[in-house]
Amino acid sequence: MEIADRAIGLLLSVISLSVFTYYTLWVIILPFVDNDHFAHKYFLPQEYAILIPVCALVLLLSFVCVFIGCTMLKSKKKNT
Repeated sequence: MEIADRAIGLLLSVISLSVFTYYTLWVIILPFVDNDHFAHKYFLPQEYAILIPVCALVLLLSFVCVFIGCTMLKSKKKNT
């Protein structure tokens, strides 16, 4: 099981590093590159650089609130 855990950890690390690198290039480097450069076809429009993280944050917060609410309801049922 230890090898599987290491493989999953490595996979998650590689994915996280790839997403971080892609987002960093997209948000920090790409605005300084000419609009007709070939690199622009590999990235989404700049509006999505804010829209995607905001939507992800809203979904995450919604999930956390629903989880906490369900947990509170279950614990209230156990106490009564």
